[in-house]
Amino acid sequence: MMKKSAFATSSLAVAALLATGLSPALAENATTAAAFTADQGVAAPDPLARFVPAADRTDHTIDYRHWDEALAWFVIPMGPPLRITPPPKAEPRLGTRITYGHTSRFRLEGNRIAFSMLTDEVRAALTEYRQDLERVGTELDLARLPRNEQLAYWLNLHNVAVIEALAHEYPLRTPAEGRFGTNDESLQDATLVTVKGVALSPRDIRERIVYPNWRDPKVIYGFWRGEIGGPSIQRLAYSGANVDTLLDFGAEEFANSLRGVDAWGGRLRVSRIYDEAKPFYFADEDVLRDHLRQYAREDVQELIEKNARVSYTIYDEDIADLMFGKGDPDLNVLCTVDETSIGAACTLAGAIPDAAAMRLMEERAQKLYRAWKRGIRTGMVIFGDGMDGEYGEPKEVR
Repeated sequence: MMKKSAFATSSLAVAALLATGLSPALAENATTAAAFTADQGVAAPDPLARFVPAADRTDHTIDYRHWDEALAWFVIPMGPPLRITPPPKAEPRLGTRITYGHTSRFRLEGNRIAFSMLTDEVRAALTEYRQDLERVGTELDLARLPRNEQLAYWLNLHNVAVIEALAHEYPLRTPAEGRFGTNDESLQDATLVTVKGVALSPRDIRERIVYPNWRDPKVIYGFWRGEIGGPSIQRLAYSGANVDTLLDFGAEEFANSLRGVDAWGGRLRVSRIYDEAKPFYFADEDVLRDHLRQYAREDVQELIEKNARVSYTIYDEDIADLMFGKGDPDLNVLCTVDETSIGAACTLAGAIPDAAAMRLMEERAQKLYRAWKRGIRTGMVIFGDGMDGEYGEPKEVR
């Protein structure tokens, strides 16, 4: 699945992350000179205040082309949400009563990461890439980057750290099984990165940096949590040029999926991620409904209108991999991808294909065929690097 590339050789080639045009600022000391001690009776300033977007901006950009490369190889696209209800039952293969692999009703939704194919070399490369992202965030004055560049940085750092953490603990069936980071915590609260001397967990990045400083709720779809129930991982790195477009893609996929919105017993059942984001974006149920209407297809629009009460109950904590935590070194997943496309053609190859991955990929092929028959697009192409208009500047996410 993972062939030799710039991502896995020459120290990841991540030196290119510091792209031309960058002008690193002096690293900020982790302890602010203005900090007050507790015995003076004044609270110390919030260390995360240094990440609040500033009014004056530089024109620096960050190049994530090697993260693009990596995502194209180990992210397996599962296609658009079809809302098949009831979803197809996971059947055991011929000659056995055992059902291998994922059985979740959401198993055909959201892209997957082929963790079982990652070698020690690739895991080490992930660690080195995460360290380089930390270094970039420490050396640059992040708060003065263009807003889209800041947002792309936090999304990429969050997702790289989560992927790296799970890769080093794999195999595991749910991220909840593991303990991660320097504080040996659950994944969402584990301190996985340090930027400008501030130790951060995935939840810190989401709820203490991005959510308070970006008003558009579509930012919630950019954070990959490692679980089937969360937003999908994209097959392109976020950048200042494409972040607005990719977030729209993620919002459309999630809002129209069974793991995003459903109905039961007269209630509109929505994902728990909306409950997490409620203090920042959804002051009441009407605000949430308006947000969902922006992205919902006709069948989901009908659910939104018909069901009076909202219940934040949908979520699946299974790991978003191919094997449901079962590794198979004899199996390869090969993807043919155009660099401008989020879709890709993937096939299984290997001497002894794993039953779990084979069944999932067979179901995926059947799903994509049904989508084609129904006239639903199975891939998306970004024109002009996600720019707002043929020759305009990228639309700013605020």
